Amino acid sequence: MYYIIGADQKQYGPVPAEEVRKWIAEGRADGQTQAQAEGGGEWKPLAFFPEFAEALAAKARAAGMSPPKLGAAEADKLAAEIVDRDYGLDLGDCFSRSWSLLQNNFWLLVGATALIFVILLGIEFIPLLGHAAGVLFGFLLWGGLDLLFLKRLRGQPVEVGDVFLGFSLAFVQLMLASVVAHVLTGIGLLLCVLPGIYLLVVWWMFVPLLILDKGLEFWPAMELSRKVVTRHWWQCFGIFLLAGFVGLLGALACGVGVFFTLPIAVGATVYAYEDIFGSRAPTSELLAPAPPSGPAPTPATPSQPALTQTPQPEAGPTTSAPPHETSPLPATPPASNPPPAAPST
Repeated sequence: MYYIIGADQKQYGPVPAEEVRKWIAEGRADGQTQAQAEGGGEWKPLAFFPEFAEALAAKARAAGMSPPKLGAAEADKLAAEIVDRDYGLDLGDCFSRSWSLLQNNFWLLVGATALIFVILLGIEFIPLLGHAAGVLFGFLLWGGLDLLFLKRLRGQPVEVGDVFLGFSLAFVQLMLASVVAHVLTGIGLLLCVLPGIYLLVVWWMFVPLLILDKGLEFWPAMELSRKVVTRHWWQCFGIFLLAGFVGLLGALACGVGVFFTLPIAVGATVYAYEDIFGSRAPTSELLAPAPPSGPAPTPATPSQPALTQTPQPEAGPTTSAPPHETSPLPATPPASNPPPAAPST
């Protein structure tokens, strides 16, 4: 038996595993839905429960992995919406969630990170062409690694080979973004350093994922990142700086430590991306189910929840159907009847 947290931050259950699998199949729960086994224990996403791995994988395969293909106009609209929403980043929370993700997917994430690190390091030693190859393929390789982390934290099935998805999904756009970012950032670093540091943060953190996850072309992705990151540049710089420091600590630990600290740094950056641009962004609203026509559910028969993400749970099971969440707020006592469906956008 399991409890879960719905999109309205209310707690539901206990329900059997089969009922949870049914909700996953119907799109009413996903890999980020917070759950707890009856009898206590840690609250964690459904993606971390082995008994639901098959159901989540089947749902992900059915949904497909194609990005939504945003155009320049949609990117401008998304930038305006995120800036109006005035996002915030919690550095400690990003690294804490990254550490939990690494603990639950240790060999996968360590192996994928080590593979990309070794490839990039090897490229630099190619005579004459090493640095140029790093400029061309940097965003392709780092973007693929970021996408693997993003898919895993969303509860989607991944394998180590996914780090090379950038070559098949957006080869030209990632290569162009990498060249432009390297060249302009290098020029900025030569001009009093500060312009280069600014561009490092606004372009290097999120642009590869925006191209792969949103299907943007390279320049709209760079502009979207610049507009949004500039809003809270210092918070993003904090993530960027701390991620670099964590990676450096591993490098100082006889060199091999970087293979264990670098995944934490990558994961924290990807969690920051998800908090700003991902499933909580205003263009990612999910449709809530229509209220049932029959009588309100009883405590023994919980109704079906809508899609959920990653709220922070509180105690006290309920049985009403939740609406969709827009931010991770604490759980509150439920109403006795299901709420109406969320308006479509």
